[in-house]
Amino acid sequence: MAPPSESGADALLPDLPKGPLQAYRSCASFCWKELALFLEGEDVLRLKWGTPRLLHFQKTIFSTLENDPLFAHSGEELCLEKCRELNFLRCQRLLELSFLSMEDMVASPVLVQTLIASLGMYDWSLGIKFLLHMLTFGSAIYSSGSERHLKYLPKIFNMEIFGCFAVTELSHGSNAKAVRTTAHYDPTTEEFIIHTPDFEAAKFWVGNMGKTATHAVVFAQLYTPGGQCHGLHSFVVQIRDPKTLLPMPGVMVGDMGKKLGLNGVDNGFAMFHKVRIPRQDLLNRTGDVTPEGTYVTPFKDDKQRFGASLGTLSFGRVTIVGMSIVNLKLAVSIALRFSATRCQFGPTDGEEVPVLEYQMQQWRLLPYLAAIYALDHFSKLLFLDLAELQQGLAGTDHSARQAELGREIHALASAGKPLASWTAQRGIQECREACGGHGYLAVNRLGDLRNDNDPNCTYEGDNNVLLQQTSSYLLSLLARHIQGGARIESPLRTVDFLEAYPDILGRRFTCPSVDSCLDSAVPLAAYEWLVCYLLRESHQKLMQEKRSGSNDFEARNNSQVYYCRPLALAFLELTVVRRFHEYTHQPHVPPGLRAVLGRLSALYALWSLSQHTALLYQGGYFSGERAGKMIQNAILELCSKLKDDAVALVDVIAPPDFVLDSPIGRADGELYKNLWTAVLLESKVLERPSWWAEFSIRKPSMGSLKPKL
Repeated sequence: MAPPSESGADALLPDLPKGPLQAYRSCASFCWKELALFLEGEDVLRLKWGTPRLLHFQKTIFSTLENDPLFAHSGEELCLEKCRELNFLRCQRLLELSFLSMEDMVASPVLVQTLIASLGMYDWSLGIKFLLHMLTFGSAIYSSGSERHLKYLPKIFNMEIFGCFAVTELSHGSNAKAVRTTAHYDPTTEEFIIHTPDFEAAKFWVGNMGKTATHAVVFAQLYTPGGQCHGLHSFVVQIRDPKTLLPMPGVMVGDMGKKLGLNGVDNGFAMFHKVRIPRQDLLNRTGDVTPEGTYVTPFKDDKQRFGASLGTLSFGRVTIVGMSIVNLKLAVSIALRFSATRCQFGPTDGEEVPVLEYQMQQWRLLPYLAAIYALDHFSKLLFLDLAELQQGLAGTDHSARQAELGREIHALASAGKPLASWTAQRGIQECREACGGHGYLAVNRLGDLRNDNDPNCTYEGDNNVLLQQTSSYLLSLLARHIQGGARIESPLRTVDFLEAYPDILGRRFTCPSVDSCLDSAVPLAAYEWLVCYLLRESHQKLMQEKRSGSNDFEARNNSQVYYCRPLALAFLELTVVRRFHEYTHQPHVPPGLRAVLGRLSALYALWSLSQHTALLYQGGYFSGERAGKMIQNAILELCSKLKDDAVALVDVIAPPDFVLDSPIGRADGELYKNLWTAVLLESKVLERPSWWAEFSIRKPSMGSLKPKL
């Protein structure tokens, strides 16, 4: 893409306020506006809104929220009921505002991702509530249903109904195949009977179900007459009356109460007692039941049907990858702006320097800044890959390639969620500590970010359990290759390098100097070796377990900790590194951005790789102390080179001050003035505590507290 004109960039991205951060901004090696436009691309940053004018989409969202009194930051901690009420009203307003039409969502999936990220930057309780209704619930109906289900979509957009997505049960979360809710077909009435066999099979942790959902996409085991089970399928089930919000007959539904975070989202539970729904409310994209009770599917075998269904199951995990990156963006933006203006110590007693000048602070924060750029690029591509899969399903593409694409995306999403959520979890905590005591103050938002990100590590599948899906996918490819000589390849080409598996295992680290390590091609080659090594070791461990008498379940269980788990993570890290390396080294990168993008790519790759140093030595890719030291020195060198660019890199990813909502992270860099103002607003100086009058009446006299001698 050709770089935008200066006037075009200024129109979309106005100048930031002057202040203490200007010292670092003036040192940047690139134009932050040019980088913002290059990374997002015209299709994301601009959108046609019924007029010839092209507007900045994200800017439109942010300014709309800032100018609407309903979205004003009150600063008060609301009770649970008020918190949920306000969040529902805000969600209702978003639907009235109609940022995206149904046609926009189908035609431009990346705009959907931008909308969700923008809402999440403001408040994830709002972003998630909107996401669950419009996308998780709505997308399930659109992608898993057929023409007969399109009647629900206008009702979703105008909030005639409000939705949730019910897979998890009280006794089953990660093991979705084992959920116990049933759907028995009755051909005499052409209805499915949705039933919860006992309280352990109650739908649980379902967002929006607690107070507000009127309808749910419910996953249940489908039974046809004669008792044959056809596995897990999804159904549209009405759970409340839209006019009264009272439960429908046979439905027991309630709220789970206060959580550690995200309390604007009403997570709930439901039990169904022989609830009858029309046959047509089975979402029938991958399987259907005739009026007479015969099960039919367009797929040749269960494997293909399952592969096609994985796209729907992957949607939540792909979305969580993006959510985690948003949280890390906010935390790093706050911490780096703080670090550039917080001065402590110096070369002389009378001089203090910004803490960003210290190598330790750079080493703590800048790798997470690089991780944001690399993971964000991966997240956008994965979202588009998933959109391609779902469009294929909508177009009734039942080819072998489509099923294989579903399996590959499932593998990427199953490792992508753990990598992104864990990186954000560690990064937010590092940012909190890097801001010292000020980072612990609630008004600066880092605590809320930490709490709101935490469930990303758990819902839509426990991270460690999900990683098994990715390692199993890789091991199955190797097994097919060993047994039948099948080529190792995939639609997105993420595994194609494994075709050279034996040759790659023969490679060794040969970098002659630190300077030669400063390109992401070096860690990229090391990652290919690492994945091949872990794949071989995991395969051999499984075979060893089976030879010793373990069954398949025991063999897999005993091969996770030091084999399959690091295999899945290393494969996903390799995929992120490769995609960002290819992106930052493409010929269309503007000359003024090549150096900074290359450094970000190399820093993320080397920093991630350094966490596997023991394995690189253990397998023989590294030898001698020089290799390990060279990687360490390269990381520190890249941190030093990126230090002056850090504030400008934050300017690219940070939302406006109203959305960031952190006094120590404001764009003007007036650290102490902003913090002092925020504390004065919170403290209500000159007022005594409301409880003091009552306490002073009841408190004992000081004389009565004297010890008796």
